[in-house]
Amino acid sequence: MSNRAKLEKEAMHMLKLTSRTFYIPISLLKPTLRKTVGSAYLCMRAVDEIEDHEMLDREVKEKLLRSTSELLLKDVFDYEAYDKLMQPYQTVLPEVTLRLGDWIDFCPADIVGKIKESTAEMATGMAKWATKDWQIQTKDDLNDYTYYVAGLVGVMLSDIWRWYDGTETDRELAIGYGRGLQAVNILRNQYEDMEERGVEFIPDGWNREDMFQFARENLELADKYMLSIKTKNILLFCRIPLALAKRTLKAMESGKKKMSRNEVEQVVAEIKQD
Repeated sequence: MSNRAKLEKEAMHMLKLTSRTFYIPISLLKPTLRKTVGSAYLCMRAVDEIEDHEMLDREVKEKLLRSTSELLLKDVFDYEAYDKLMQPYQTVLPEVTLRLGDWIDFCPADIVGKIKESTAEMATGMAKWATKDWQIQTKDDLNDYTYYVAGLVGVMLSDIWRWYDGTETDRELAIGYGRGLQAVNILRNQYEDMEERGVEFIPDGWNREDMFQFARENLELADKYMLSIKTKNILLFCRIPLALAKRTLKAMESGKKKMSRNEVEQVVAEIKQD
């Protein structure tokens, strides 16, 4: 097995370990898109694991995120500098973070600059919110935070669709797509975030129903985002996380915490058959 093939196999395995929502649709993409979206997701997941980590204090998170962003913005990623940055935390941080350089290597050369740029912007935004101790006080705060942690995923995906076959999508709708998925995650993890991190990503004065409404509004933008996508393989990819988010929202509204594995498999099967 070539080093390239070995890295692709390891990347897909890492995707399976790290993402319940995105592994399935990524695995259904055609080879070039699968490699590109897979590497892009892993790059963003690498910085997300720093921001989300329960054992690191916010000063450490800020330092690691800002330094990683600086490295990503250089024309050539400095693997040695990144390894040195992460070395004190090798026993704490997950493999997906420690291997950021591999996910960059895995990405096609003519789109990797855009992936690095988007991931760097995400890391900078996460660092900013670490300094604020994730105090989401207003709807503007919520929009800003969810832009960095998820709206940017939508923007990055749109950049990939344009690069792949010229598909053009609306940037604000792309942000809504990512933001809608994140709003559902915030609702699903609300109590765990409070217990484990002491953080609540819900504006002051909002109740849970207000957050449900925020999620619905952004999922409506996600529906509009899909209308401009004509490539069937891209459309299949986009439909699966969106359908899972909508079904999860519906489950939570009826009092469940999340969908069952069987329900997830049923949703995916239904979309694949359409």
